[in-house]
Amino acid sequence: MGWLAMVLFFLIFLLILRGYPVAFTLGGLSVVFAFIVIWLYPQYLSFSDLRLLPFRIMGVISNYVLIAVPLFIFMGIMLEKSGLAESLLETMASLFGNLPGGLAVSVIIVGALLAASTGIVGATVVTMGLISLPTMLKKGYSAELATGTIASSGTLGQIIPPSIVLVLLADTMSSSAGTTNIDVGSMFSAALIPGCLLVLMYIIYVLVYSNLYPEKAPAFSKDEVSRLRGKGYLWKVIKAFLLPMLLILAVLGSIFTGLASPTEAAAVGAFGAILLTILQGKFSMKILREVMQQTTHLSSMVFMILLGATTFTLIFKSLHGDDYLIQLITQAELSSFWFLVIVMLVIFVAGFFIDFIEIIFILVPVVTPIFVAFEMDLIWVGILIALNLQTSFLTPPFGFSLFYLKGVAPPEVSTHHIYKGIIPFIIIQVLFLLLIIAFPSLVHLLD
Repeated sequence: MGWLAMVLFFLIFLLILRGYPVAFTLGGLSVVFAFIVIWLYPQYLSFSDLRLLPFRIMGVISNYVLIAVPLFIFMGIMLEKSGLAESLLETMASLFGNLPGGLAVSVIIVGALLAASTGIVGATVVTMGLISLPTMLKKGYSAELATGTIASSGTLGQIIPPSIVLVLLADTMSSSAGTTNIDVGSMFSAALIPGCLLVLMYIIYVLVYSNLYPEKAPAFSKDEVSRLRGKGYLWKVIKAFLLPMLLILAVLGSIFTGLASPTEAAAVGAFGAILLTILQGKFSMKILREVMQQTTHLSSMVFMILLGATTFTLIFKSLHGDDYLIQLITQAELSSFWFLVIVMLVIFVAGFFIDFIEIIFILVPVVTPIFVAFEMDLIWVGILIALNLQTSFLTPPFGFSLFYLKGVAPPEVSTHHIYKGIIPFIIIQVLFLLLIIAFPSLVHLLD
C-alpha cells in the first residue's frame, strides 16, 4: 500500500507549488485522501487509524520544547525594535572602515551577532537593508556586493543558534525517528562551529573580492575613520558589544552549561530582550503591543502548519509510506551516502520554490526513518539540512531574503542586482555544505 502514500505526498507537493495554503493543504488533503482510501481500499486503511489523530495533535500542542518557538520569535522581534543593529553597525564600521570591503565585513559580523540574538531572517534582512544598504551605496559599493552581503548575512540566523529552524528540525526529526531522541541543545551545540565557520568564509570572500576590485568596495577615508573614532570611542565599542554579548551568553551559555533547557533559555532571552530595549530607551507599551501581535501572528502560522504536518505524517505512516521508501532504496541498492546526496539535492531544488517550514514538515518526516535505518548520525544530518534550508532563503525566484531586501531597497537597486549579487554567496553555501559532508567531525567539536 506504500504507493498510495507516495501519491498523497506528490499531490500535496503539487498543490503547494500551485499556491494553496500550506497548513490547510497538508491537513485537509491528508484527511480527504484518507477517507477516499478507506472507501476504495478498506483493507489498507480504517477509521481506527484516524482515531490516533487527536492524540497526535494534543501531543504537539502540549510539547514543552515547542514553547521555545514563540519565545524566540518574541525575543527576535523585540530586539529589532531596540535599535541594537544601528549601534552595532556604526561601531563595526569604525573598526573595519579603513579596509577595502570593511563596511561589508561589518555587515556580515553584525548579521552574525543579530543571528545569535534574534534568529529571525525577515527582521534581520529588513533592518540591515534599511540601515546599511543606503550607506554602502553612498560610499561607492557596487549594488551587487552590497545586496549580496546583506541578504546572505541576514540568513545566518537559520544556522547560528538560537535558531527556530533548529528547534523545529530537532522536534520533527525526533517525532519521526521512533525511539531516537534529538535534543535541541545538542543541535544548538552542533550548529555553533559550522555557523561561525560560514561567517568566516563570507568574510574571506568579501576581503578577497574587495582587494581584487577596490573600486567596488572602497575603504573609508582617514577623515571618516577619525570622525567615527571620536571622543568616547572605547566606551562606544564596549557598550555596543556588551549588551548583545550578555544576551547571547545568557541564552546559549545557560543551554550549553546545562543550567537551563532550550525552552527555559528562550524565556530568559525574551525577558533579556525587553531589558535591553529598556536600556536602549526604545521601550514603550506601543512597542510591546506590536511585538506581541507579530509574535502571535508568526507563532500561529508555524503551529497551524505543524498541526497540518502532523496529520500528513500520521496518514503517510499509516499507509506505510516510510516502509515503502526503505524498500525502494534497498532494492535500488543505494548506499547511505548516495541517499544523503539525493535528499540534499531534493531539499536544495525545493528551496527554489517553497518555504523552509514547508520543507521541514513535508520532506523531513519522510526521510528521517530512512536515515535511522541507515544508522546515520541524525545530529549531523540535521545540521546539513539546516544549512541547506538556509540556502533556500537566497535562491531565486522565491528566496524570501531577496524579497525582504527588495522591499526596502532604494529605487536604483533592481531585482537583477540582487539576484546577481547573491550568486557568489550561494556558491559559498554549497561548498560549505560539501565541507560538512566531507568532515562530519566539525559538528561535534563542542561535544
